[in-house]
Amino acid sequence: MTLSFVKMHAHGDDFIIIDRRGLDDPITAHIARRLGNRHTGIGFNQLAVVLDCDDAAARIKFWNPNGTPLETCGSATRGVADRLMQETGSDAIVLRTDRGLLTCVRQPGRQVSVNMGEPSLEWSAVPLTEAMDTRRLPIEGDPAACSMGNPHCTFFVDDIAAVDVAAVGPALEAHPLFPAKTNVHFVQVLDRSHIRLRIWERGGGVPLGSGSCCCAAVVNGIRRGLLDATVQVHCDGGTLTVHWAGEGGVVLTGSVAPVMQGSVFGIG
Repeated sequence: MTLSFVKMHAHGDDFIIIDRRGLDDPITAHIARRLGNRHTGIGFNQLAVVLDCDDAAARIKFWNPNGTPLETCGSATRGVADRLMQETGSDAIVLRTDRGLLTCVRQPGRQVSVNMGEPSLEWSAVPLTEAMDTRRLPIEGDPAACSMGNPHCTFFVDDIAAVDVAAVGPALEAHPLFPAKTNVHFVQVLDRSHIRLRIWERGGGVPLGSGSCCCAAVVNGIRRGLLDATVQVHCDGGTLTVHWAGEGGVVLTGSVAPVMQGSVFGIG
């Protein structure tokens, strides 16, 4: 089987898009793992499969490089939106993900914003294994949790440079409090409108950035009373903007850029 793809990135958070509108969806966990291998495949933080949809411009399914599905990806959603808006000549588009219908809008400077929907703040929706206040979890380091369609756990630290994310991330991802595992982020608050963020991504390792993690980190910071409604999030790969008014949807804005396009052979 031959598959055509486009590779893009959002401040280093790289993803590939496979457009299967009008075609079948051949992607399985095995194929996602093969494509995600950075030595023998293409390599990505996420894979986005674009499919036909009755109530939106397209439906997107997401995969991690380890072959596990995920519910949402802010970077790849904005990448798909960028391509489809160019295709249609529009400045706004609605896409369907497992998160629901997401509205994306063209912004100046080749930036794209997406309303990622309301964060889920109840323990059962994150999900956690038992009832508790998700603003403060009984884990060393006093993290907060929420869901942006996928689970997130946020630690607030004084010096992010002192955190060995790759060393501590795997155990926290698989902490027994998270039955579906979790994304883990470490946040240093620079001021009320700027944070430094580093990430251990569920099923992916340490990325240069992550749209949904940026959103969740800001949501948890606002819930802790540490941040204002609009925050510049400085990731390893660049800066994104997150806006959340304390209720309603979380809006993520940042640039996306194409890297390459091509075909892969013998996948299956």
